[in-house]
Amino acid sequence: QVRLVESGGGLVQAGGSLRLSCTASGSILAIRAMGWYRQAPGKERELVATISSDSSTNYADSMKGRFAISRDKRKNTVFLQMNKIEPEDTAVYYCKVVVTTTGLRYQERWGQGTMVTVSS
Repeated sequence: QVRLVESGGGLVQAGGSLRLSCTASGSILAIRAMGWYRQAPGKERELVATISSDSSTNYADSMKGRFAISRDKRKNTVFLQMNKIEPEDTAVYYCKVVVTTTGLRYQERWGQGTMVTVSS
């Protein structure tokens, strides 16, 4: 069983910063990739950023230059540093991991989501 615990969401003023964290635990042999996605009210879930096992990153165009994804491999934790936050960034942010389990199975897991609300 792979478990994810997210933290760091909350209320922030436009132009401010916020840092999200997501820690994976459980039957993990190796983490292939970690990432963040978001879903705004009335919209579909969309990619924010991902980071692979070799630390290569991928960002949605609208987040480039404002958001930064990073990873602490020893702690199985991924971070999302959000800067210059805009009201349009209001959404539930979900962590996703892709792992190889100790049973040598490929598994994808989603976190429960953390709400980010931006006030203008």
